Amino acid sequence: MNCPRLLFVVNNPAFFLSHRLPLALAAQREGYEVHVATMDGDSVARIQSYGMTHHVIPMTRSGKNPLSELKTMLALYRLFRRVRPDIVHLVTIKPVLYGGVAARLARVPSMVSAISGLGFVFVSRGAKAELVRRVVTVLYRIALGHPNSRIVFQNASDRDVLSKLGAVRDEQVVMIRGSGVNLSEYAAVAEPPTPVVALMVARLLRDKGVLEFVEAARILRRQNVHVRMLLAGGIDPGNPASVTAEDVRAWQDEGIIEPLGERSDIAQLYAASHIAVLPSYREGLPRSLIEAAACGRAVVTTDVPGCRDAIEPDVTGLLVPSHDAEALAAAIARLAQDTLLRQRMGAAGRALAEREFAIEDVCAKHLELYQTLRQAR
Repeated sequence: MNCPRLLFVVNNPAFFLSHRLPLALAAQREGYEVHVATMDGDSVARIQSYGMTHHVIPMTRSGKNPLSELKTMLALYRLFRRVRPDIVHLVTIKPVLYGGVAARLARVPSMVSAISGLGFVFVSRGAKAELVRRVVTVLYRIALGHPNSRIVFQNASDRDVLSKLGAVRDEQVVMIRGSGVNLSEYAAVAEPPTPVVALMVARLLRDKGVLEFVEAARILRRQNVHVRMLLAGGIDPGNPASVTAEDVRAWQDEGIIEPLGERSDIAQLYAASHIAVLPSYREGLPRSLIEAAACGRAVVTTDVPGCRDAIEPDVTGLLVPSHDAEALAAAIARLAQDTLLRQRMGAAGRALAEREFAIEDVCAKHLELYQTLRQAR
């Protein structure tokens, strides 16, 4: 009997490794022949080292050239026709949109689309953003219309948006909170000695709330609240919302934040911190907050889709309005100055992670989903 063929389509090979590798390995153990299609990059060799077949897809970050976008969709169509997967699992916005259209044209038997946030298109304002939203809405309706498919949402807000747009059917919807976390790797340990450390882990994008984090650091310094503000993440030149290297140097020279750059030792960084901060404008379900919960760290985040879904408000962390540096600073100060509250929230966060975010449970839900789709063919 031939092994069922599973093809992941993800924009960035490093993102596949950080967010989907455990699921791909679990699928291999279940007997799937796993293929992975991404842009080219340094992480491709590591994907191949796990015995997975890798395919390079031409994909740009900006999406400003219609011919390049069409080239991506055509490349996916040709790949699907050549590989003939039993299931395609599309992850992140471009693979979902272009891969969904290509999968329907190529008559792929089964499709899973992972909606891990709706992107800056749905938080941007202005006439141009509205025009882009209209185009993207049409694409979602086509891409998610596969007759034998499931759409995996990480939060109810994104589900409601796409349902209201007429892009998803009720029977397609599956709710899975995040991509899971290894609870052994991200262990809860006692807090380090003071001074209190507030850590933000994110790509350095304006819509992640980086500017509010920096301004909150200024406010805390003016108020003589002694908190070290650490920023772990790299700039993203291909993203129009990215800050610049010059911005980061200026903040460091100002002495208000400590930039750590892009890091892979996130569990160790949380172990050396007291508070996790993410003032994002919109998310799917932020991995950094799942990891913070697993590490037993209290959270300060924004009351927006995805972020609010990653915590239990006033139990595992505090919610503040988005775009509000004053409220952000006040919440950080509150946790910095109330050790018992902070530690109680951290312990509750670990319990939440054990209930909801264990990687084994997330993988099992996806494997069950694959089986359901294969049986429905």
